[in-house]
Amino acid sequence: MAHAQPETDPTWWRGAVIYQVYPRSFADGNGDGTGDLAGLRARLPYLRDLGVDAIWVTPWYVSPLADGGYDVADYRAIDPAFGTLEEAEALVDEALALGIRTIIDIVPNHVSDQHAWFQAALAAGPGSPERERFWFHPGKGEHGEVIPTGWVSDFQGNTWTRTTNPDGTPGEWYLHLFAPQQPDLNWDHPEVRAEFEDVLRFWFDRGVAGIRIDSAALLIKDATLPEYAEHVSPGGHPHVDRDEIHDVYRAWRSVADSYEGTRVLVGEVWLQDRSRFAQYLRPDEMHTAFNFDFMARPWDAKQLRESIDMTIAAHGPVGAPATWVLSNHDVTRPVTRYGREDSSFAFTAKRFGTPTDLDAGRRRARAAALLTAALPGSLYLYQGDELGLPEVEDLPRELLQDPMHFRSEGVDPGRDGCRVPLPWAGTQAPYGFSPEGADPTWLPQPADWADLTVQAQSSDATSMLHLYRDVLAHRHAEPSLGDGPMTWLDSDDDVLAFSRGDVACVVNLGHEPADLPAHTDLLLASAPLVAGKLPRDTAVWLRTTP
Repeated sequence: MAHAQPETDPTWWRGAVIYQVYPRSFADGNGDGTGDLAGLRARLPYLRDLGVDAIWVTPWYVSPLADGGYDVADYRAIDPAFGTLEEAEALVDEALALGIRTIIDIVPNHVSDQHAWFQAALAAGPGSPERERFWFHPGKGEHGEVIPTGWVSDFQGNTWTRTTNPDGTPGEWYLHLFAPQQPDLNWDHPEVRAEFEDVLRFWFDRGVAGIRIDSAALLIKDATLPEYAEHVSPGGHPHVDRDEIHDVYRAWRSVADSYEGTRVLVGEVWLQDRSRFAQYLRPDEMHTAFNFDFMARPWDAKQLRESIDMTIAAHGPVGAPATWVLSNHDVTRPVTRYGREDSSFAFTAKRFGTPTDLDAGRRRARAAALLTAALPGSLYLYQGDELGLPEVEDLPRELLQDPMHFRSEGVDPGRDGCRVPLPWAGTQAPYGFSPEGADPTWLPQPADWADLTVQAQSSDATSMLHLYRDVLAHRHAEPSLGDGPMTWLDSDDDVLAFSRGDVACVVNLGHEPADLPAHTDLLLASAPLVAGKLPRDTAVWLRTTP
């Protein structure tokens, strides 16, 4: 099956605006309270009018939803809660007709414990070929009762679960870097590598323009299962960023490059070492990877400038464009995060009851929209951030679903607060997310979101939605924005100021109003100027003097 792929711009990905869709929470077309492909297809004109170049759809596969769809049971089938494979194919084609490419999620580190391979491994027993696709281990100790390693899960807790033999006795252990329902695959096994290359072809054949690779640095494990060392040499961690992983992505790049049109590989790569990060972006590996360092930094001029410089310097040697993102389906929303005393982000720091100043958060989130859209490279926008949605932090505990909450023994509020269904229209829940008479939304929406709906903000020229539409329209209209060089301008320590051709971006992160550089026109402002000066927590785009 061959689907059309535009050839007009082979480097479209270098400066694209990519909108992240979390399908469960975007739009509900059939009234069951869960977002689906019918809802997304109906809202494609909204995304066209917003000004995005592509959508990235988080996992839409058959899944028991132990981890929000990142526990995949079948990579070639759409979960019935979302629709059908035919609807997914229609979505790709309809979006492309509106000028919007589609990027989908592939989760290669692990599968669902309901995946056919893992079920076969459990049934086959120790020493079987079926178990060689995973990391089964007899355990240590006289009776295998001691856990194989002390590796710590990204979801907190240990990384091994013991199986039970048919006769009820304790069996082997299996590795899972995330939840127990997400057994890790053995990427040393040729069948695993061949399977995922075939999955890539399956979706490229259906017209998708790219693949976002989940947990991309975790695939390869040290088969000797060593414990963590106090000092780890580059590439020497037992299950993160091992050198052999690059062979996987070179093979994937060969698959992508075998198709007409540029099919991109986008990595979720969490690494502190920027030179190691850049290795994933060499010309024969991934096209781009997410820049989490910038997203995690506090609202502080020195910190943000340091992150910008470090990011651009890391990408330069491999010729890859940087990516800029303020949040995603895992991260506290900017309006809430930027209003906190500590406005940085770290998973380990999330706690219930952390205070925030939403007014300050909104000002800063508006300014951050102009800042990120002006930086060189591609821009990712998480659904709802264009509406200025806050993190929902008062969800009833009995309705929380995120395994990060449960594995922290209730200390971490988890990620459900940024996954609440979007408000589209009306004055009360479900705010047009579902059709009239529908089932309750899978997570409840706040009672005070009437002013945040797409309908309400579309008629308000001061709204966050209007700001984002203006920002993206200007970004597309200005040849110097998107991919390309940037130059820092002289400014006070609390001000970020840089030029992109004849467009300058100036952001005041200090307490006092700041002077503007010489300019001929004010293109955009996140808030009004005061006596010709730039107020605190405000950003502008200026046309500079030739």
